Amino acid sequence: MNTGLKNLESWKNLEKHFDEIKNVHIKTLFAEDKNRAKRFTLNETGIYFDFSKHRITGETLDLLFKLAEERGVEKRRLEMFAGEKINVTEERAVLHTALRAPKGSEIFVDGKNIVPDIHSVLDKMSAFADKIRNGKWKGYSGKPIKNIINIGIGGSDLGPVMAYEALKHYSDRLLNFRFVSNVDGSDLAEAINGIDAEETLFIVASKTFTTLETMTNAQSARKWILSKLTDTKAIAKHFVALSTNAAEVGKFGIDTENMFGFWDWVGGRYSMTSAIGLSTMIAIGPENYRLLLDGFHQMDEHFKNTPLRKNIPVIMALLGIWYNDFFKAETQAVFPYENYLKRFPAYLQQLTMESNGKQTTLGGQRVDYQTGAIYWGEPGTNGQHSFYQLVHQGTKLIPVDFIGFKESLNPLSAHQDYLIANMLAQGEALAFGKTEEQVRAEGVAPELIPHKVFDGNRPSSTFFLDVLTPDKLGKLVAMYEHSVYVQGLIWNINPFDQWGVELGKVLAKNIIPELQDKNTELRHDSSTNALIGFYRR
Repeated sequence: MNTGLKNLESWKNLEKHFDEIKNVHIKTLFAEDKNRAKRFTLNETGIYFDFSKHRITGETLDLLFKLAEERGVEKRRLEMFAGEKINVTEERAVLHTALRAPKGSEIFVDGKNIVPDIHSVLDKMSAFADKIRNGKWKGYSGKPIKNIINIGIGGSDLGPVMAYEALKHYSDRLLNFRFVSNVDGSDLAEAINGIDAEETLFIVASKTFTTLETMTNAQSARKWILSKLTDTKAIAKHFVALSTNAAEVGKFGIDTENMFGFWDWVGGRYSMTSAIGLSTMIAIGPENYRLLLDGFHQMDEHFKNTPLRKNIPVIMALLGIWYNDFFKAETQAVFPYENYLKRFPAYLQQLTMESNGKQTTLGGQRVDYQTGAIYWGEPGTNGQHSFYQLVHQGTKLIPVDFIGFKESLNPLSAHQDYLIANMLAQGEALAFGKTEEQVRAEGVAPELIPHKVFDGNRPSSTFFLDVLTPDKLGKLVAMYEHSVYVQGLIWNINPFDQWGVELGKVLAKNIIPELQDKNTELRHDSSTNALIGFYRR
């Protein structure tokens, strides 16, 4: 079976080219091209993107761009912005980009301009956020809100958590933000520990208001509020909803006037700029939140309008294809050298792996090539003292994205110089390594020489920005969003559905009553039956 990708002329040419250069060292590529660093660098939308430390030549890029052209990337990227129903398995448009479109724009879905509705929700969010921030929103007993707890899971949690941590410098420090996602009771227990129910607001984020984990946590939070405030009328003062299910929201006790909606053309992992961003807006304020949206929009415009050869997300995507499908690299590391971005790799895990972790083409065929890579990472310099050993001297090829900023939001002595020096040194060491001759020249004992040799030839990209601001965060997130889409186009898969998460949910619902009633007959496999039996005992 062949799904078409491997039949493309550009793919076959890439296979031949790969055989020719797969053993060429990065140091050789630099030695043969004195202008390499300049030729393989872009400076667009405030992002300095150096991709010179990759195992590529100009011919490699030419062939990768030809692949993108053969796959129709230039035309098909516009389908998303036009509101076409490119999420074919769910027959939905994919318009997270519309969430950050300026007021006055026109974007149509089924004949209706959706931009006015988007800005209506944004205005409603802004008014609510201002009430919390200026103390005008009072809890049931008349006290202003000091604690905001976001209850969600997946995209309803990872985006808000990441954005809060990333933009904490800009947040109102008089407000305390906590996030609950895990159905493990310890998550909620720790979130409410030590805080006053009279000063606490819960944001319940569930489009359907039926998500098992989210609603389990929300019901327990409701019981906690009522245990302190006793009157069910208190619920309306201490809960708001990010949902589209007014009936269930009202049944919970939340005033539907305090329900912030979104649309079926917003996927969960692409939803942080929808109403799901309410906690972010409360934290950093409406003005900074709109700067965040503007950063997203700037990258959207760059991706939409820039030729492929100058297009940051497109080049990122093609490099990922090169390592994933030709070098057979299984993972992609993301190392932000900015502590505020400590949750960014976790956010990218869902964005990339839930999007492109697919084995079926748009036409329903099983793929005969590798699709999504495994994304992982931690902030520098912490990672240097844990897993960088494997990246440098292990047996696996792991492409790396380094993300750094020229200025610190908290300038302390020479900290930023030390931080960025480490980031640059890591990229240099990965690419160029250290030869046996260099080690020997340092006078190292002969028996230790093999242990101190670094092969190098390990690829990395470096993304350099001025300083972490709300708009810069928006650009970084959108950059990865669009890279994911381009890879989906080339692999001919749907990055916007997630059927793979459904089976486990269904089976869990079957098992729950079996754990609660010890007399229920078990009809699973022998292993699952034994595990249920162990839990029952």
